[in-house]
Amino acid sequence: MPSTGTGYTPPTNAGSRKRGGLRDYWQRVTEGLAIQQLWGQMKADARATYSFYSHDVDWEAMGKGRHWKRPFRIAWALFQAMLMKLTPARRVLLLIACVLLLVNLKFNFSDRQVSFDLGGIGTAILFVLLALELADRITMKRDLEIAREIQHWLVPEHPPAVPGVDIAFATRPQNTVAGDYYDAFLRAGPEGHAGQSLLMVVADVAGKSVPAALLMATFQASIHSLAGRPGSLDELARALNQYASDHSLMGMRFTTAFLAEYDSSAHSVRYVNAGHNAPFLRRAAGTMERLSEGGMPFGIDASTEYRSEGVAIGSGDLLVIFTDGLAEAVNGSGEEYSEARIQARVETFTQESAATVLALLMGDVDTFVGPARQHDDITCMAVRFL
Repeated sequence: MPSTGTGYTPPTNAGSRKRGGLRDYWQRVTEGLAIQQLWGQMKADARATYSFYSHDVDWEAMGKGRHWKRPFRIAWALFQAMLMKLTPARRVLLLIACVLLLVNLKFNFSDRQVSFDLGGIGTAILFVLLALELADRITMKRDLEIAREIQHWLVPEHPPAVPGVDIAFATRPQNTVAGDYYDAFLRAGPEGHAGQSLLMVVADVAGKSVPAALLMATFQASIHSLAGRPGSLDELARALNQYASDHSLMGMRFTTAFLAEYDSSAHSVRYVNAGHNAPFLRRAAGTMERLSEGGMPFGIDASTEYRSEGVAIGSGDLLVIFTDGLAEAVNGSGEEYSEARIQARVETFTQESAATVLALLMGDVDTFVGPARQHDDITCMAVRFL
């Protein structure tokens, strides 16, 4: 660098490059989240982890014995619950690591300049365990990503183009895959009925993640197969219930569902509510109705009779169908979003499109929940009749 003649050498930009590199690295690690958001995620993760492991704790036994020993008994029980989630070989490694960290003895051979740190070995073993668990998690996540792609093939990416009907849907799985199902497609009307009707479905398989997702796939296949046959909505519901009962593990894996069939020529909707959250029908005049008639969830009793109910539809009416994950979305204080809040929000929608309705409703839920972790699948369908 040339001299300035004053004996002063301008500083290089190495320091600024280093700071810029650290900022870039921090952005990659945090994905651009602010400290407050990161703290909120950590608290939500801690609560979810505690809830996961606490299911295996005998809390009745924790209350026995001397009171001052209770925190130690709880800590030991939670450690045992975590330990037993590992494979036998990894349990042994974890126990060895914990013993070495607790003992943390150092052996020094000063004459030979050799130091042997058991605590350091324990830390190294913990890092090995972390690497093994991460490898398993990444492998499982890759498989779940493939399963999620398959699920996306099973539900419509875009609603069908039906004159006089504006449809939009949104779904958010709690995990990578979900037990919620939504669909909208044209089918042949009942016998003696000319033309096609629009069948709209929102369903929720009991449970979460992979088991529920597998049953959701079978439900999707069955409804498309059964809906292809001529018949009334009542007959379709009874056939779905029979199929679900045959695959429900003696009623343990039931499915709540809302089926609605829109007849554009008659300007009417017939529906069956099989134990599902009653959708909201907001009339153009501002009045609200709940569509609750039907029967119990599919898969509990094969002999259940389902009878559809009909409602007249006018221009400007709005139908909002949702799963319980929307109403039961919980914020950091443990408060549920609730159906009352859904109703209050739906009441404000006047002429908005179906997509706008969903965006505003889901945004309202996001604001209410904040950084709290989602604990159930959320699915919602909005139908604006033009």
